[in-house]
Amino acid sequence: MMVSSRKKIVLVHPRGFNWFPGKRDITDIANRMVPQGLLSIAAYLTQKGHDVFVYDCLGPDAPLNLYTQAQHILSYQPHIVGFSATTSSFPDAADLAQIIKKFAPRILTVCGGVHVSALEGDLLRDYPSFDFLIAGEGEETMSELAEDRAPSEIQGLIWRQEEEIITNESRPQIADLDLLPFPAYEKLAGFPRDYHLPLFSYINTPGATMITSRGCMYQCSYCDRSVFKKGFRYNSAAYIYEHMKYLREKFGVRHINIYDDLFTANRERIVGLCEKLKSQPLGINFNCAVRVGFTDDDLLKMLKEAGCLMVSLGIESADPAMLARHKSGVSLEEVRDAVQRIQKAGLRAKGLFMMGLPGETEASIRRTSDFIISLGLDDMNMAKFTPFPGAPLWKTIQEEGVFNEDWRLMNCLNFVFIPKGIESKERLDQLYNEHVKRFYSDKAWRKKFRKRIWQHRQSLMYLLRHLPSFWSAKNQFEPNK
Repeated sequence: MMVSSRKKIVLVHPRGFNWFPGKRDITDIANRMVPQGLLSIAAYLTQKGHDVFVYDCLGPDAPLNLYTQAQHILSYQPHIVGFSATTSSFPDAADLAQIIKKFAPRILTVCGGVHVSALEGDLLRDYPSFDFLIAGEGEETMSELAEDRAPSEIQGLIWRQEEEIITNESRPQIADLDLLPFPAYEKLAGFPRDYHLPLFSYINTPGATMITSRGCMYQCSYCDRSVFKKGFRYNSAAYIYEHMKYLREKFGVRHINIYDDLFTANRERIVGLCEKLKSQPLGINFNCAVRVGFTDDDLLKMLKEAGCLMVSLGIESADPAMLARHKSGVSLEEVRDAVQRIQKAGLRAKGLFMMGLPGETEASIRRTSDFIISLGLDDMNMAKFTPFPGAPLWKTIQEEGVFNEDWRLMNCLNFVFIPKGIESKERLDQLYNEHVKRFYSDKAWRKKFRKRIWQHRQSLMYLLRHLPSFWSAKNQFEPNK
């Protein structure tokens, strides 16, 4: 489809800071994720007839220096440069926009993403290197901006009228996600070979990621829903199957991590997808996340038969008071039952936890650690609680403990918040390191892992190729002396 004003547009995934201060950042080696939202916008703009380039600052061979990144972006001679930023990557986006404006002031600079959607107009006031901000979903808003519509007519846009910051009315959510084209994976240099799923989470390579829904019916205390808000919209079973088929046939993908919060919430679509994958197999395994209460035995059996390898459960804490406050509707008894039924169906069970939430104490951390060991999980991830501007906790976070609001460190990999029940950041770091190491040192877990060592040969070969980087990361996990 041609447009009257064809634009050159560069969409940028800024790097941000993703590891420990003063240490080498290896997160892109350990797990380089596809910027799904950016690729969705790229596909939509391409469908509208624009020339779109994607620049992933976390991509393979991407330079670390911001000036070099800016020169690469400018080499496309774009009319518009759009950034999609998290809280931790927003400062890099702002610095890049400033450099771009210095060399080419006529280029329009736009920023969207979860950080912008949470803070809105205040950011435009404080960061003059951006011409526009986009709150909420970006596909239609970016398209209308590229069509040279008057800023006042574009829903979801935040803009300047001389010295005044104007926030337009919100854009209605895209009702039918099946109308969106598949993300523009082909615009990502090195995909899929250089985009790695977490080690030991797959059997076959190459891997890819998918998101098949937007929004969530729940509102956990720590979760920022600024972009997609409440509610739950999803792709149909037919669309998901064709998306998976596209990844398999065009890129040779053999494993997909599906990063939906509520993948199994609509049972009918998952039944339809599993039946399709069973009757017309694609030679793909996949991982997905489920919520306690959406894991009946028949559904788990269908997932297994469809090629599912591992199911993740958001558990967060094993302290009942912490659960009641931060993740309502989940009980420890239900968690234990769900893990047992997942494994009985022949699936791997991964637990997702969070340390350092308001109300956390050494006793609650110990209780969670004991619970993790008792579950017999196949894998575990422990995030470091990070307050985000769009989360319900944000309004009262200063009253709950000590908060260092350094955006670059706000990435769930650093403790920027220390709850009142923990004496210091150093102690919280020590507890984190001890309990993560405890899980991977557990004899039962190691026995289970050894039995799967041949299945994990791809991960082991990758680990050996990058052993110096992983060894450096291991040393950073040693408890503080």
